[in-house]
Amino acid sequence: MLKPFLLFIFCFGSFCLNAQDLDDLDSLLVDRDIENYSLRIFSNFKVNKFSLSDSDSKAKFVPNNRYGLGLGFATKKIILDIAVNIKNPNKEKTSRFDLQATTILKDKNYVKIFTQVYRGFNAKNNFDEPTVFRDDIKSVSVGLNYMYTLDDIEFSYSQLKAGLSNKNHDNIFITGGVGVFGSFDYFSAKPSILSETTSPYFNDQGDIKRYQGLSFGVLAGVISYFQLPENITATVNVMPGIGLVDKKVTLQDGSYKPGNPMLYKLDFLIGLSYNLKQYYVSLSYNNSLYSTDLDYGNNYLLNLTKAKLAIGYKFNKKQ
Repeated sequence: MLKPFLLFIFCFGSFCLNAQDLDDLDSLLVDRDIENYSLRIFSNFKVNKFSLSDSDSKAKFVPNNRYGLGLGFATKKIILDIAVNIKNPNKEKTSRFDLQATTILKDKNYVKIFTQVYRGFNAKNNFDEPTVFRDDIKSVSVGLNYMYTLDDIEFSYSQLKAGLSNKNHDNIFITGGVGVFGSFDYFSAKPSILSETTSPYFNDQGDIKRYQGLSFGVLAGVISYFQLPENITATVNVMPGIGLVDKKVTLQDGSYKPGNPMLYKLDFLIGLSYNLKQYYVSLSYNNSLYSTDLDYGNNYLLNLTKAKLAIGYKFNKKQ
């Protein structure tokens, strides 16, 4: 099931690359003005968590070591940050690979990609059973969002996050757009995601050993930029979507394919930047929700979150 989706990602990336010549690619990624460069330190928060619920009960699966510290550099066109994941010696370790990126291509093309592989989750619930760390639970999420906007997007996320002002444009910019998304989602556990103490709170179909879903759909949204007083800039994006998902649920003694093919998603991003002569502070918070019905009264929710706080030193010393 993952292979068709990876093929889709590859074809989309090839299309984006072939749609421009080498000069366009150079101008897209390379900033030759040294005054647009900065060094930065940052702290980030990344998490891939999911939950299973019915009308009465909810089981949540949340990873550990969600925070990181790192160094990076930024330009008007691109940001490269490298972080070290912070591990609490008093908590069990979650093994993780987490890549999330958002960019704007050729003025009207909003693109977001993510690849997340996690192993090891805290099994929580709302019915007062003790929280237990489960190193047998694995989650894989891969996805792409694309939106074509009605107007040229008059700013770049790199520019906002790098503490660079948007002096050539209006103080307020708002545009909408439509697009598509695709995702592959998987989780598994041994013998199942519910334990002997939590499985009695769900029906037999909720005692899931493995889930996988391949989805495609459409989305619409709003992208906005605000130049606020005191050298503060902000961006707020909201992108709901609806799609079809091919799902398979594997139980300990069989499997089934849920009959309801609908998947609902919501992406939103909030960003703030405080820009000084030679320093800047930027804060961003991005959340993505994917929800679908597993039949038999059971519902599945995937929650992907990324937040970052960065402090940068700009090479530019001009007013």
